[in-house]
Amino acid sequence: MLKLKVINQATNTFYESDLQPQQANTPECLIGRHPSCDLVLDGPTVSRVHGRILFQDQRCYFSDLGSTDGSRLNNESIAVTQPYALATDDVIRVGEFALLVESIDSQQVQSTTATPSGSPMVDQMTVQCIQIIQETVDVKTFRFRAEPTRLFDYKPGQFVTLKLNIDGKPVNRSYSISSSPSRPHILEITVKRVPPAQESMPPGLVSNWLHDHLTVGQTLDIQGPFGHFNCIDHPADNYLFVSAGSGITPMMSMAQWLCDTGSTSKIVFIHSARSPEDIICRQRLELLARQNPNLELAWTLTRPTTGSAWTGYRGRLRESLLKAIVPKYECFTTFVCGPQGFMSSTKSLFESLGFPMKNYFEESFGAAKAPRKTPPKVQAQPTEVAAPTLAQSEGTDDPVVIFANSNKEVSCDLEDSLLDVAEQAGIDLTSGCRMGSCGVCKHQLLEGDVEYDDEPGGLSDSDRKNNHVLVCVARPVGRVVLSA
Repeated sequence: MLKLKVINQATNTFYESDLQPQQANTPECLIGRHPSCDLVLDGPTVSRVHGRILFQDQRCYFSDLGSTDGSRLNNESIAVTQPYALATDDVIRVGEFALLVESIDSQQVQSTTATPSGSPMVDQMTVQCIQIIQETVDVKTFRFRAEPTRLFDYKPGQFVTLKLNIDGKPVNRSYSISSSPSRPHILEITVKRVPPAQESMPPGLVSNWLHDHLTVGQTLDIQGPFGHFNCIDHPADNYLFVSAGSGITPMMSMAQWLCDTGSTSKIVFIHSARSPEDIICRQRLELLARQNPNLELAWTLTRPTTGSAWTGYRGRLRESLLKAIVPKYECFTTFVCGPQGFMSSTKSLFESLGFPMKNYFEESFGAAKAPRKTPPKVQAQPTEVAAPTLAQSEGTDDPVVIFANSNKEVSCDLEDSLLDVAEQAGIDLTSGCRMGSCGVCKHQLLEGDVEYDDEPGGLSDSDRKNNHVLVCVARPVGRVVLSA
């Protein structure tokens, strides 16, 4: 247990707080402005989830989780997401709050080495490719180790963001981790080659680059892990994993973790593929099922098979198929991942069956948007940004983004996100998941409006009141000014 004295230096008030994880499988306490945090600090300079206390190996550690204004330990600035061991009389500064460590009861700090914490391993780390495994004709697993060597720390089901340079341009892409944190010396991503959807659409830029260019011995940078899609935060007696295509990857991580850690939970794993040859990591999963009687696999094929016998399930997931595989499906905590159409139809199916949707979790990475056919128009902008005039607003057909700190004005397409626009203009903005989930890319919108396809989960009510936007999914409406 960690005993803190919390001092609000703005109001000159204080109180005491005892922090201790409520669950053994979640050995951390979160600190921030959001009401769900274990220690809530209601201050304008405190981020939604500002930092965390990790209880591990009978010690306590503090990490800043990429907060807007940073944190200090004993008046020294600290690196983002780096764990710092705490001792009695240490002072953590979070916004206008000072957290004085009064005592650490090591007898009550449980050893949690085997439980993944799921906080970012580091803000950015370098990994080396040590093996490439051809899983199917168009799927490869890339196995990495950290450089320098260290253990990977994440929750099964989370994803990392690869930071690459392709043809001289920085490109970030997120991939689910297919390995398990129970085997922390390596990290794997399993990537499917992406064919053109049609003649006018290019193939998957990063996925195909990995297939064609990444070799054993090469290094690259990653960020993460990110994401709320994991089984650690949702302990259950029964798990139902439903996936299609490359959506199998986070399910592999969760299934391996549950089996490796001796979980007594029942696991039913349903996966849809076009043909037997397209079932990703089939042999690995079938071996895992043979070794673990609590794991039940069910493959279903969506296309007719030729030249080989198939005695398993056929067709897309539907009510009769679901009930045949898992009759008491309503008693299972369900995780779903796959292409967008599969996700939509599966969710509709479960809703129509009256499934308790509080036990339904999904993850989906949308397809990358085609690059612009013409380069963006970039011009210098005076450092002091003038307010838009009525004539400017009415006469502008395409959106225009002004990056106030970078002193650039960029015209863009209607479908470009603010992050797309920044990258096209050579402006480096920190980003993570590129899905609006992690909140790493938060910036303040000084003028104008943006729109989202779906309301992002990475913004708090306070963030919205302060006009913060997530640049990875926010699209400009007309002329906007961003503090970047």
